Amino acid sequence: MERTASKVGKAPASWRASDAEVAAVAAARHADPFAILGPHRQEGATVVRAFVPGAERLELIDVTGKAFAEIARTHDDGFFEGLIEGDLPAYRLRATRGTESWEQGDAYRFGPVLGPLDDHLMGEGAHRRLWDKLGAHPITHEGADGVAFAVWAPNARRVAVVGDFNRWDGRRHPMRKRVDSGVWEIFIPELGEGEGYKYEIIGPGGELLPLKADPVGFGSELRPGTASVVERIDTLPEVRAGYSAAGDLRRQPMSIYEVHLGSWQRRPDGRFNSYDDIADRLIPYVAEMGFTHIELLPISEHPLDDSWGYQPIGMFAPSRRFGEPAGFARLVQRAHEAGIGVLLDWVPAHFPCDVHGLSRFDGTHLYEHPDPRRGFHPDWGTAIYDFGRREVVNYLIANALYWLEIFGIDGLRVDAVASMLYLDYSREAGQWIPNSEGGRENREAESFLRELNTILYGAFPDRFTVAEESTAWPGVSAPVHGGGLGFGFKWNMGWMNDTLDYMAREPVHRRFHHHQLTFGLHYAFSENFILPLSHDEVVHGKKSIVGRMPGDLWQKFANARAYYGFMWGHPGKKLLFMGQEFGQLKEWAFGTELDWHVLADPLHSGLKNAVAALNRLHRTEPALHRRDADPEGFRWIVADDADQSVIAWLRFGDEGDAPVAVISNMTPVPRPGYRIGLPTAGRWIEIFNSDAHEYGGSGIGNLGAVDATEQPAHGFPASVELVLPPLSTLYLKLGE
Repeated sequence: MERTASKVGKAPASWRASDAEVAAVAAARHADPFAILGPHRQEGATVVRAFVPGAERLELIDVTGKAFAEIARTHDDGFFEGLIEGDLPAYRLRATRGTESWEQGDAYRFGPVLGPLDDHLMGEGAHRRLWDKLGAHPITHEGADGVAFAVWAPNARRVAVVGDFNRWDGRRHPMRKRVDSGVWEIFIPELGEGEGYKYEIIGPGGELLPLKADPVGFGSELRPGTASVVERIDTLPEVRAGYSAAGDLRRQPMSIYEVHLGSWQRRPDGRFNSYDDIADRLIPYVAEMGFTHIELLPISEHPLDDSWGYQPIGMFAPSRRFGEPAGFARLVQRAHEAGIGVLLDWVPAHFPCDVHGLSRFDGTHLYEHPDPRRGFHPDWGTAIYDFGRREVVNYLIANALYWLEIFGIDGLRVDAVASMLYLDYSREAGQWIPNSEGGRENREAESFLRELNTILYGAFPDRFTVAEESTAWPGVSAPVHGGGLGFGFKWNMGWMNDTLDYMAREPVHRRFHHHQLTFGLHYAFSENFILPLSHDEVVHGKKSIVGRMPGDLWQKFANARAYYGFMWGHPGKKLLFMGQEFGQLKEWAFGTELDWHVLADPLHSGLKNAVAALNRLHRTEPALHRRDADPEGFRWIVADDADQSVIAWLRFGDEGDAPVAVISNMTPVPRPGYRIGLPTAGRWIEIFNSDAHEYGGSGIGNLGAVDATEQPAHGFPASVELVLPPLSTLYLKLGE
């Protein structure tokens, strides 16, 4: 049945859509639905077309809800069109089927939200604020409230937004393609926050792809749901209030508490805490312990808990496991108000191949490198970004800027940098493609990292980046203008492996491996290092830090206290994974909370007290942090006493800062009368003794202070005899 529109005058038949066009709209296969649907001026009148599946009648209504025209159904699937004389007011649609009636806005009466400058910048791969344009934004457009959607899919034949609001029917909201940028966009009136959505995409060969989540979605469903969720990011809390990290960060105290939000603490019933609940507990705890920063394992949305966040899909969406994005912003805000910085573990190296993610996003290798020898990671079964494609590089850099600007994140620890830098990473001969020079270096990834750091430090000079890089690639933390990669810091994986291997040995054998304690000082100042005892060291059969120590339970804890004292006295910033500060005996298990109950045991609480004391000294003693990256801030006292497994050195700050001597005895044998050289005679205060009773130790020590005399030793003009407790580290500070 066909109805005629009211106010329709005599007009040529050419205003009607052709049967082929109507059929293409009804099949959701029209290449340009905005050219057909919505209002179109023609010879002093306006043609209005709409596609409303299920409707038998369709009226145009004004802002008061009064119908002023009815347009005809010309296709049984719900295609309507009519010619309206004169000016067409803003309108909505009222549909009727039998006795049922509903109203909706018409997305096709609105013009584009994006403009030519956006097309140019996106096409050039230079749109630094990509999140302002792509994704789903609640806005007011042409006088109407709704949501503007935009997604990059240059090779798609058609893209549609689907969700509960349109019954997940891709025929209802196909998008407008911006040919110059390959971005598809649509403004859908009367939508708002909380709507779930995905993109329905027809690939270049006409194939219907699995529904895709939004690559720039700001929210997501809780797994196992995979839809993106419309979230506002323009009304988040002021996350930088009360916090400043100005100055050369290499000269600032930095002691980082690495946290997996899903297993630090949980609710009594085993469910996740919310971001606000976590803030209530975590921030005071970190402040009490004296850490300067929290580093969060990846919180970008990820489908699989077992990945710990290292296979993210929603790069712009804080995980729904713990609540909405505003909750995460409040967590950061609370940390800053307490003077604690927040770092994110950030994963630009690879992404999972889940069908709703980035993999073959528009039916082509859009985000991933097309050659599996460069685009697929054999160890992790993941796709590798195409670092040679400008739009992909722009996507990643914009994502990094997004976390720093929108959520006030203080730094990014970039995961798996080595896997990016080497074309043969974890590949056998014949499984990788050499670069143009015939080498194994990934020059495109190298260029990406340099550009990333240049842009981030240019925009946010008070923030920093950290590389998890396990090889000898030169200049990882050197500035880009000096030929480096431009990171602020690099994880010292060699130091970590050597020293943990040493500490796991029975003390009687340590004399044969003394070099594992001293070797790190050969290169300690070649980069700006962070000493990491991270989550990777307490999983997959490696045991916990205390668990891998030799001896009985008391000796295990004594070893751990001595090791932490050695670590905090060693040049380099510090990082400790949660639970290791109080000596969790079991390996980390991501599915349950930490074993907090063990703090009732004095050995566990004593270790926790020792770490808090070390953090306090790290903050308050300039010699223990100010020249972490400066060889002039370090001098050996004893480096060669392998037979007794004793090691000692001096740390210096600036002129006027009291030096600190660090002495470790890595055997269970007390050593009275052990003489060490010192730069100055006088009273040296014992500011830390890992064997103190309050830390769970035996209480052997030097009664709080020693007097150095002008007796030369170890190349110094003064010296002192010490009592070295068993399995211990001492700090001595020159008194005033």
